[in-house]
Amino acid sequence: MSASILTSLPPQWLSILGVFLLPILTLLLFRGKDDNKKKGLKLPPGPRQLPLIGNLHQLGSKPYVDFWKMAKKYGPVMHLQLGRCPTVILSSTETAKELMKDRDVECCSRPLSVGPGQLSYNFLDVAFCPYSDYWREMRKLFIFELLSMRRVQAFSYAREEQMDKMIEILDGAYPNPVNLTEKVFKITDGIIGTIALGRTTYAQQEFRDDFVKVIAAAMDMLNSFHAENFIPVVGRFIDSLTGVLAKRQRTFRDLDHYLEKAIEQHLDPNRPKPETEDIVDVLIGLMKDESASFKITKDHIKALLMNITLGGIDTSSVTITWAFSELLKNPKLMKKAQEEVRRAVGPNKRRVDVKEVEKIKYINCIVKETFRKHPPGPLLVPHFSMKQCKIGGYDILPGTSIYVNVWAMGKDPTIWDNPEEFNPDRFMNSEVDFRGSHFELVPFGAGRRICPGLAMATTAVNYILSNLLYGWDYEMPKGKKFEDFPLIEEGGLTVYNKQDIMVIPKKHKWDLIDFS
Repeated sequence: MSASILTSLPPQWLSILGVFLLPILTLLLFRGKDDNKKKGLKLPPGPRQLPLIGNLHQLGSKPYVDFWKMAKKYGPVMHLQLGRCPTVILSSTETAKELMKDRDVECCSRPLSVGPGQLSYNFLDVAFCPYSDYWREMRKLFIFELLSMRRVQAFSYAREEQMDKMIEILDGAYPNPVNLTEKVFKITDGIIGTIALGRTTYAQQEFRDDFVKVIAAAMDMLNSFHAENFIPVVGRFIDSLTGVLAKRQRTFRDLDHYLEKAIEQHLDPNRPKPETEDIVDVLIGLMKDESASFKITKDHIKALLMNITLGGIDTSSVTITWAFSELLKNPKLMKKAQEEVRRAVGPNKRRVDVKEVEKIKYINCIVKETFRKHPPGPLLVPHFSMKQCKIGGYDILPGTSIYVNVWAMGKDPTIWDNPEEFNPDRFMNSEVDFRGSHFELVPFGAGRRICPGLAMATTAVNYILSNLLYGWDYEMPKGKKFEDFPLIEEGGLTVYNKQDIMVIPKKHKWDLIDFS
């Protein structure tokens, strides 16, 4: 899961500060501001700050772009003061490696942000929980009990069921256009929702529709500006005036309601025993295990389900639609991708199986290139320094939030030739991967804080994309050209293409391909 507590500063918030708070809090924020100079520390450079808000006024709706522009002036290790929060932005492969490998021990915690804290039942989860013995136990449970490769493979039934539904829709669409962006979100939501909450629960259309709305509201809430994170003493009061506090509480109540409902349905003694356990089944089994050394409650279960659903649905669907958008805009690249998939799988199959996807090297190249140019989360979930250390030759103080701008790293011309070009072939003879060993490509992070849902997310992405390329050829609606398809970044926590993909899918005729 990728997340940020950064967004544009609401105008009404600035008005409140100017009228009521600036005279009161300036002294609080800047008390002792010269202490670091006295200690002789070499702090990272950065832009000048305003009283109270620091550099918050310099961030727009796309902070990752703002950071990228600032880094051109101040360098790959840059300091900002975001209200009361000292913050460092890293924008290079070398500094990302220092953070997540060389300084991983000192910097693998998380800041205590109010939005994630509420949704995670006071940090009972894995993604937002600060570093501790508790977090290590929860991560171990998450990796080995919930999302191991063995269990991800066992969830193939969910992928196949949802893919069959999409195949029926696309097969029957011609000659009418379909909104592929919506269809991709629906299949991704169906796969991850079924894996997490169960086939029976997620087959209830009303539950599923409502839960999708709650997930969207939760993402919107996390992307809102929470003054309580940045302003001492009165931040919560500001959030109550702007409506953010009410939104936060309402979103939590709604999410809790549906997660509770899913758990209660699984606890029903009359519920038929499933052939394959879903995530809720596994967690309930652990909750009931009296011999377990690590006890979990319903709140632990809900916190982990929040991580899986919020972290998996949006980022996976966004990655697929970016990949398809780039291919759609370049018909030669689309043709090559389709031929590579069809050659690897063979003709006349209803769908591509997961095991067959593993044989398609070019799919991996497409996905890697998509992660490079369009990382679903442009800023990794912030790290938090527990001890003083050095990164890039600069002193990083304890209590500093550290963001890695992976979006900027993907545009670095010293690492990537022609970074603005979408070119999957750059990975054909490259060992660079996104699993945390190659720091030029870390969309899921690295080190102790690498995303534990990586296997589940990439399996879904590769599977859906392979099937989309295998079964159909695509035409543009009348009057539209492939080359004119716009690529417009929009969003906050995840960055999606503002332009929905409207295409006419036409079932592929296999006699047109030479498999010799």
